[in-house]
Amino acid sequence: MTTIQQKKRILVAPLNWGLGHATRCIPIINALLRHNFEPIIASDGIALQLLKKEFPQIISFELPSYQITYPKKGKHFKLKLLQNSPKLIAAIKAEKQAIASIIARHHIDGIISDNRLGIYHKGLPCVFITHQLEVLSGNTTWLSSKLHQKVMRRFQECWVPDSAGATNLSGRLGHQELPDISLKYIGPLSRFSKQKRPIINDVLVLLSGPEPQRTLLEEKLLSEFKAYDGKVVFVKGKIEEEQHISEEGQMTIYNFMTSEQLQDTINESTLIVSRSGYTTIMDLAKLGKKAFFIPTPGQFEQEYLAQHLQNLNYTPSCKQDAFNIAYLSEVNNYKGLTVTSDEPDWNELFSLF
Repeated sequence: MTTIQQKKRILVAPLNWGLGHATRCIPIINALLRHNFEPIIASDGIALQLLKKEFPQIISFELPSYQITYPKKGKHFKLKLLQNSPKLIAAIKAEKQAIASIIARHHIDGIISDNRLGIYHKGLPCVFITHQLEVLSGNTTWLSSKLHQKVMRRFQECWVPDSAGATNLSGRLGHQELPDISLKYIGPLSRFSKQKRPIINDVLVLLSGPEPQRTLLEEKLLSEFKAYDGKVVFVKGKIEEEQHISEEGQMTIYNFMTSEQLQDTINESTLIVSRSGYTTIMDLAKLGKKAFFIPTPGQFEQEYLAQHLQNLNYTPSCKQDAFNIAYLSEVNNYKGLTVTSDEPDWNELFSLF
């Protein structure tokens, strides 16, 4: 009598901090499906909503929220994080309990955590995905980096979504000497593919990230682009039950787009205006796009990445309060983003499970 071998179940758990961690898990989930694994999704908030829309057929679970919010003024960012730290610690403890229950009830064979600090289990092979081997926090960078590295040591492997060599996107964030951590550079991750499509949009505005800064930038850019003489697609990055589309002058405004719609729209756009989140950078590099970045005020990582890419002559950037529509002309002086790395070796990476 022939028995059917059950697929190994791999829990994929991205952090809910904007949409970036969730979207860069999309190619991992697709790779798991292609390689005959059964992915299970666990997250919260808009990250979970997005993945449920992308993979309605996959079992998913809601995890306790980290309840990360931003102050209205970027200079208060570190203070806000310190104030939120008791809630964060409680959420990590709660997610450990939730994961233990999911593992016991649903026979999980392995874990892939994208920056969720409590998603690991001593009895299972566990992977941590991060581009933050160094966690920038101003004059406390040494402490935030040490704490993050302590978490990373609980996992069998740490996958860094960047190239290992000197030509890379993350700079010092993703390139540190950590001999006691099993690092694997898997190349930039993107859910998108570069396509030859006619250019029909002058600008694509692509928003995401925690509140209230997402809304503050939305309001500023909607006002600025009223004076722009060109075709603009404006995606607010608000994951809601239904898609809403409206017209305002030369702008077509969406609350959100599916991955396929967004891939087509980026390919059809000359210039992308967005936050300098690392996942967005990987997406635009994969599609070979020119961009103008507006880092989230007070978020040291985004400010560093924007400056890093500007120093490499890839993309210009400016502070949120300083943005003016005239700044977009600076893009012509920069070469734009690109990436040449191959598809990750999923067979080798998944051999851990």
